[in-house]
Amino acid sequence: MRKNIVIVIYLLFCIALPSISQNKYSSKILLIPLDDRPPCLQFPIKMGLIGDVELVTPPKELLGRFLEFGKSDEIINWISSQNLKTFDAAIVSIDMLAYGGLVASRVHETLLTKALKRVEIVKAIRQKSPNMKIYGSSVIMRLAPTGDGKNEDYREKLAKWAEVSPDETQKKLIEKLEMEIPKDALFNYKAARERNLKINLYAAELTKNKVFDYLILSQDDAKPRGVHVKDREILTQYVKNNNLGEQIAIQPGADEVSMLLLARSVADKYNYRPKIKAIYSSESMANKEMPFEDRPLRKTVSFHIKAVGAKEVTDEKQADICFFVFTSRLEEGRAKSFADTINLFSKQNNKGIIVVDIDPKGDVQGGDIPFTEALKNEAVFSKTYGYASWNTAGNAIGTALPHGILYGVSKNVSKLNSKNEIITRMSEAQTWFMLNRLLDDYSYHSIVRPMAAKMIRENKWNAYRLTDEQTKTTQQFCTKELLPIAVKTIEGFYPKNSGKSIQLLSFTFDLPWNRTFEAEITCQIKK
Repeated sequence: MRKNIVIVIYLLFCIALPSISQNKYSSKILLIPLDDRPPCLQFPIKMGLIGDVELVTPPKELLGRFLEFGKSDEIINWISSQNLKTFDAAIVSIDMLAYGGLVASRVHETLLTKALKRVEIVKAIRQKSPNMKIYGSSVIMRLAPTGDGKNEDYREKLAKWAEVSPDETQKKLIEKLEMEIPKDALFNYKAARERNLKINLYAAELTKNKVFDYLILSQDDAKPRGVHVKDREILTQYVKNNNLGEQIAIQPGADEVSMLLLARSVADKYNYRPKIKAIYSSESMANKEMPFEDRPLRKTVSFHIKAVGAKEVTDEKQADICFFVFTSRLEEGRAKSFADTINLFSKQNNKGIIVVDIDPKGDVQGGDIPFTEALKNEAVFSKTYGYASWNTAGNAIGTALPHGILYGVSKNVSKLNSKNEIITRMSEAQTWFMLNRLLDDYSYHSIVRPMAAKMIRENKWNAYRLTDEQTKTTQQFCTKELLPIAVKTIEGFYPKNSGKSIQLLSFTFDLPWNRTFEAEITCQIKK
């Protein structure tokens, strides 16, 4: 009888074991995202899997949706209910905690006292889990307010006022703008800026007091001049006065910051510090400010390399990874020649490759067609560590670099780990994320989105404010156009005669904020 019981227990253990190991990731990280858009939620969750990281987030319904702000107090209650000792690290958006997300941070609905009280939860996280690494982000408010359907008459004027008001030589223009902008709108804009700066400073203070291990103060869409410059200078001086240069980064961007912090947290865990050499398609473009940014591209690249915990080098021979930065879509013939350079490099070197494709004009917001097709034709993306080409330079760089870092980590973990299931799922996650970038950043934004925009114009709809029915129609249109491209992209992902193939099992396309600006593409693949 006793022998039979032992056998039954053993069989039950064997049955249970596969399900336990299948769900057991190497790391577990708490993520409080900036909002629910794909770059802030879907991207980091999927990117984390490349390094065998499980990201745990609040229920999506608490994160808000565009003009419906996130439920900060309920998120704080959710955090309090978690067993924080089970997490390896936490990545926390101050803007979600304080205001309810990025869009909510641009209006003065939450008073400073309430915002400060909400942020106190970070201290509680530190107290409950004193050894856990906590990475934070706090956005420096951008120049333009969010278009909400009510401020269209003065939104651009308010953005212009924010750009020129510090310039005393523009006194007449400033006075004209202030006459044309509703007084309450200008007052609320100023009040939101003042409050946000104080929250930025409080986040820096939390870092000084070792509540945050690392903090990124990210400058949302801006220009070389404007009211944000003074905010940034105040924050820079605080960092300098308190010798926090290694703990606090002040750099362009917003949506991609969770991915930067994810990469840094995983790099910290595995002490992965690759040397990265940036190679530009144009040295002159590297010294220019890209659209919606306030500093030269070269500096943005350097800031992001440092943010992910890597080291930038100038000598290619010293580099573990080469970061190819393409900005020359307006230069005839450069797309092919730079793609050829990358392709040749991939064949002649064992170094890692990361590719970023930046729109230097700011009117495409997706990958360059000749450049991307040239790389696809040579199956370069199947050998590339990281890639991105969406929206601003900061957004794209802040996706491609973390992507590459996570894949670099996964290759190191694979060498140290004999568990085939972990190696397999990291490999599958890398393939999924790379394909997702090609379908989203490139195929949707550069090929399908312009077609959808034409259809929307012909119907006299607002691409930035679609109704539910219009959104459904647009999603169906995009799915019809994108699915054949997805099939072809997946079929040609690996080099011919490599013996490798991928099967597309399912495909869905959504416009989560009822506009064409961002899409959520989900596919199930089988290698």
